[in-house]
Amino acid sequence: MRKIVTAAAIAAITCVTATAQAEPGGCLKYGAVGAVGGHVAGGHSVLGAAAGCVTGMYKRHEYRKEAKAKAKLYDQEHPGSKGTYMEKATAYDVEHSTTPGKMTPDTPATTTQPDSSAKM
Repeated sequence: MRKIVTAAAIAAITCVTATAQAEPGGCLKYGAVGAVGGHVAGGHSVLGAAAGCVTGMYKRHEYRKEAKAKAKLYDQEHPGSKGTYMEKATAYDVEHSTTPGKMTPDTPATTTQPDSSAKM
């Protein structure tokens, strides 16, 4: 019976993670990892699950907060644009070559100036 319950739990977690969006995991994903970590650390599964859940909720909150900030920047650049804040944040990422979760571009914009000290 224990094997069946364990297999069902693993299947449920796999289904949830396979259908999740590109957001960081919420309470369920982080809670599951926290429960396993708490169990391995000495039988503190419930405490680990609670800590993982809180961490997951915080990570997702920060991700959504940044997405709303990117959507606001996108609205400033493109007045009258339609779509959800997630669609606008994705469009902002594409236009500005940023990765989700970072407000700065991936590649720094460096300008190369000719070396004036080099003589030919």
